[in-house]
Amino acid sequence: MTTYKLPLPKDFEGKYKNKNTHLITLTNRAGMQIALTDFGARLVSALVPDRNGDLIDVVLGFDSIQGYLNAKEHYHGATIGRFCNRIANGKFSIDGNEYSLPQNNGSNCLHGGNEGFHNKVWDRQVSFNKLVDFYYVSPDGEEGFPGELKTTVSYELTNFNEIIIKFRATSNAPTVVNFTNHAYFNLNGEGNGDVLNHEVTILSNEFLPLNEDQIPTGEIFLVEGTAFDFRQPKTLAEDINSQEEQIKIAQGYDHSYVNNQPISEPIATAYSKESGIELQVFTTEPGIHLYTGNFLSDDVGKSGKKYLRFGGLCFEAQHFPDSPNQDIFPSVRLNPGEVFESEIKFKFNIRKPGN
Repeated sequence: MTTYKLPLPKDFEGKYKNKNTHLITLTNRAGMQIALTDFGARLVSALVPDRNGDLIDVVLGFDSIQGYLNAKEHYHGATIGRFCNRIANGKFSIDGNEYSLPQNNGSNCLHGGNEGFHNKVWDRQVSFNKLVDFYYVSPDGEEGFPGELKTTVSYELTNFNEIIIKFRATSNAPTVVNFTNHAYFNLNGEGNGDVLNHEVTILSNEFLPLNEDQIPTGEIFLVEGTAFDFRQPKTLAEDINSQEEQIKIAQGYDHSYVNNQPISEPIATAYSKESGIELQVFTTEPGIHLYTGNFLSDDVGKSGKKYLRFGGLCFEAQHFPDSPNQDIFPSVRLNPGEVFESEIKFKFNIRKPGN
């Protein structure tokens, strides 16, 4: 484990007085290496051996804090909260009390607002040279959310080429929570074109259709016979330009799938024939959200290459979007005295040709 201190840009210092940012690297016995930063409690890079044993960085990101600040896409690799994904009209109610949130995505609140968890400098603690804990206390009323929320996000790199992310939170008042990690993966290598040649599998029979504002309609559709059927491996290119209404609404894939898999079984898999790298996703969350980087453009990443549209894919394990306003969805309410806990695991393998 190595920790580097990163200077904050001058215009950042007032906002984060007495805060420093750091880059923390973890390496396992198999040679895989990840880098993390306390700015947004985010995953900066993941160097994974390809089929030839060469290390490839498969996570999109930047080589400085300034890069993250200047990017059009602010969520690269970040911990997302207090509420990931969209809340319709930036409003929800608890026990008859209505709360108003920033509307930073049309009329929606997206990913906790502009000053969400992705835009905070977290406290940190490193344990056993393989585990990093990030801590953040969100004050009552921050971005409109009720209750003081204490959150811990832990990253562990195992010797089995797994990144295990665990979330834990408590609140002193009734509130809503929904966390995820927003890493963009390109298994051909960060900045190496788009991900349309990736073979994707999602072991789900159902997905959530969206309205024109990209808010779930409250219905649950079967994937069978649609562009959203990934129960058998297929490339993203196969249906991403489908004329189906749901693809048109999101300009690609930006949809949640129902997860009924136990944590011991992967809900989603992506594979690059180019590198031989396979990514499996395991989670305790009731949903897995597939986003294909439909609006990536112009940002120049760590390797000096532009991040193209469809230049990365996200597997965002989470509760369903707009859950506070939709009673049929699993509850996202957190009460005083309760503990919210969830887990996401990204596991990397090498798949030999023909397998």
